[in-house]
Amino acid sequence: MENISYDLITALPEIVIVCMAMFILLTDLFLKPANRIAIYLLAQVTLLVAAYITFTTHVPSVSYAFTNTFVDDAMADVLKLMIYLGTSLIFIYSRQYLQQRDMFRGEFYALTLFSVVGMMIMVSGQSMLTLYIGLELLSLSLYALVALDRDNAKATEAAMKYFVLGALASGMLLYGMSMIYGMTGSLNIAEISNALIGANQLHSVLILGLVFIVSGLAFKLGAVPFQMWVPDVYEGSPTAMTMLISSVPKLAAFAFVIRLLVQALPSLAIDWQQMLVFMAVLSIIIGNVTAIAQTNLKRMLAYSTISHVGFMMYGLMSASTNGFVYAMFYIVSYVLMTLAGFGMILLLSRKGFEADKIEDLKGLNQRSPWHAFLMLIVMFSMAGIPPTLGFYAKFTVLQAALQAGYLWLVVFAVLMAVIGAFYYLRIIKMMYFDDPVDHNPIAAPIDMRIVLGINSMALLIIGLMPEKLMELCIYAITRSLS
Repeated sequence: MENISYDLITALPEIVIVCMAMFILLTDLFLKPANRIAIYLLAQVTLLVAAYITFTTHVPSVSYAFTNTFVDDAMADVLKLMIYLGTSLIFIYSRQYLQQRDMFRGEFYALTLFSVVGMMIMVSGQSMLTLYIGLELLSLSLYALVALDRDNAKATEAAMKYFVLGALASGMLLYGMSMIYGMTGSLNIAEISNALIGANQLHSVLILGLVFIVSGLAFKLGAVPFQMWVPDVYEGSPTAMTMLISSVPKLAAFAFVIRLLVQALPSLAIDWQQMLVFMAVLSIIIGNVTAIAQTNLKRMLAYSTISHVGFMMYGLMSASTNGFVYAMFYIVSYVLMTLAGFGMILLLSRKGFEADKIEDLKGLNQRSPWHAFLMLIVMFSMAGIPPTLGFYAKFTVLQAALQAGYLWLVVFAVLMAVIGAFYYLRIIKMMYFDDPVDHNPIAAPIDMRIVLGINSMALLIIGLMPEKLMELCIYAITRSLS
């Protein structure tokens, strides 16, 4: 009984969110559309309670539950808190958008909370089976969310593409895991690591299994050559769902990579380093070059995501503690930038108008100088222009790659970052130097305006003073990988 109680306390945040997601789904059946703001408030309170439990039950040491298949460590707790924060911002930014499109229903909040539970399980998975269960819970929730607007043909098409390609990637990942299990006789992360350390020579089946695992991970991150779903799903999904897909799941995917490659397969580091180098280079090239040709803002941000994933891999491929710290710092920075960017699209959207074309931002400075300034900060940060957070994030991962001896890759990344800055600066040029094509007033809830302002200004403030966020990432990685 003591073990059961300990297990339940360790997984209490996940249990709370699952119970509240089901409660929200049931409550929604009895609410009139005018009273559905209660669902939104319940979802926000759920995240707040989960954050409180995660924060107060944190212990400095690493603890295991459910027969060593679930871990509670510093990295898990920090990433979970980031996931709660990101999801809360998504709820704030998307409320008006969903109300105007008749999607302000319990299904959105319940499915989003279920996806949060999937991310949390991915973050805390200490067994390949646990990791896979978390991944599937996240994926299935996202498939349903993309198709939530049943009358939208583009959203239905995007959901089908996402589902088919996601199922293929999940199959590849599962096949790779089965090969690792066959060679080590265990699904536990620590036991796999110990079994491979004792092996004198690597078996070809291990390498083949690693290829399938890295391929599956690359799909979930949206890295080349498994990026084909990203632009279509980003463009076809309702913007609120695009914001969700593009942001907080990347935190869970980062943890997934750390658990599988860094903690379970450190003996194969030389092999997965080579794969990450290949994917990082291609992701930066294709992401930056292809984004230049885009006219759809969501599609441009999709290729921008592919490029950012390539930069994040620069930290991972160094296979050092510093590199993992910088990669975590980069992915947290990316999530903050992405939330602010899509928040601005939702701010400019209204009923019957999506604001998802680049030309929709023309003359924004004449319509609202404050929001144009906020978008300028977001674009500067995404481009990696000092003194924003994006610059410091890029600088750190490039520093990690340089320390690992990848000088030519660092030079290449800097050149590609200069090329990639073009499509971000083009948006700034349109906002400040072109005449507006849309003269409608910008109408948004006051809470959304305030939070969007804080989110955007944080990119500048943290860029000037990144020490606290960096210390948090150092604490998370060093305590978890020691």
